[in-house]
Amino acid sequence: MDHETAAEACDEILDAVGSAVIADDEFLEAVLTGILARGHVLLEDVPGTGKTLTARSFADALDLSFRRIQFTPDLLPADITGSNVYDEGAGTFEFAPGPIFANVVLADEINRAPPKTQAALLEAMGEGQVTVDGETHELPEPFFVIATQNPVEQEGTFGLPEAQRDRFVVKTAMGYPDFEGERELIDRRADRTAQAPGVTTVVEGDRIADLQRVAESVRVDGKVRDYVVELGRATRRDERVDVGVSPRGVQRLFEAARARAVIEGRDYVVPEDVVGVAEDVFAHRLVLTADASVREVDPADVVADVLDRVEVPAVSP
Repeated sequence: MDHETAAEACDEILDAVGSAVIADDEFLEAVLTGILARGHVLLEDVPGTGKTLTARSFADALDLSFRRIQFTPDLLPADITGSNVYDEGAGTFEFAPGPIFANVVLADEINRAPPKTQAALLEAMGEGQVTVDGETHELPEPFFVIATQNPVEQEGTFGLPEAQRDRFVVKTAMGYPDFEGERELIDRRADRTAQAPGVTTVVEGDRIADLQRVAESVRVDGKVRDYVVELGRATRRDERVDVGVSPRGVQRLFEAARARAVIEGRDYVVPEDVVGVAEDVFAHRLVLTADASVREVDPADVVADVLDRVEVPAVSP
């Protein structure tokens, strides 16, 4: 698959998902960026904005299997990964796969579950496998986690540890739809006998790997690579930041910028690609100082300041 074909496929995916999900283009592109970069996506927004529909719609458009896991305080790791079940007839234990065994897994309200249960996702997200009773089981390929959390209602929740936040390529939010968008939702609900809007398959599941390989073949000039590294290092020097972006986060910015270039229809990265994904890739990885937290500093503002301070390189296509 060449870059032009990949860009057309991305446009078709976004159009298909956009026909069902009332959201702006930037949000849908951020989710697709995470998928092309072989990563996972964290959606932080209030309930009722369409996060579940977004995850299901991408799965339908990409012809991938979909499972939803509702995270609750009493959810156990085995409820996610599966467990070995005793077969009385055979006198042996057989592995019963959990809901994690799907191409697209929606981890709904992930911060509702205790850390031990959240940790059950770490191996799956990082290695594409789960280990149960010492036996390793490979997950389907491709494998994406789209996790959601409510930024407002924090009572009874468990904040994601830094190691787990670092597993998500991007963190983004849908936000409220505009007037026309909410009016369309009303029009859809006017006829309760009508089915929910469906999404047609536009890319066969086995072609996702081709799209990802296209992203990995995108050219990145040395000056742009230096720019990516300097942005990451600049977050560690900010006085409001206790722990800056990790080397993994810098790599993720590089990968996301290449994915963004594919969506934009180019086979090379320009600095605007880096700037366009920097907040989604960096903000959730920053650990602010106690003083900054008390002053309610927004990590997105830190990223914006870093983008202002670091000189943008002049690169010819």
